[in-house]
Amino acid sequence: MTSQGVRVRALYKAILKLHRGLPQNFKAIGDQYVKDEFKRHKNITSAEADVFMTEWTKYYLMIGKQLSQRKQKQTIGVNMSPELLDCFSDEQIVQLMELKSESVKPSQEDS
Repeated sequence: MTSQGVRVRALYKAILKLHRGLPQNFKAIGDQYVKDEFKRHKNITSAEADVFMTEWTKYYLMIGKQLSQRKQKQTIGVNMSPELLDCFSDEQIVQLMELKSESVKPSQEDS
């Protein structure tokens, strides 16, 4: 396995491990999304891989910081800027809307 492959696998595993600290419904959605995205980007160019790794590393650091704050009511994630949303394709916007609707559904624990 190449050094890039080792780094990708390590980040993938670290993100899934970090997700253990999320509320159960966020964990389930997050794990599936991470698995799908890493699988979808298996055969990308080196330049695309650099962007992919940078963005997922930022995600890892952000979620890790938020989980380490241990507040009574944790805030997970950040709002996307309109400028960033303008860069997304229509398909990606639909995926984001589906992800948002899943994330706000009441969890089994809340029932």
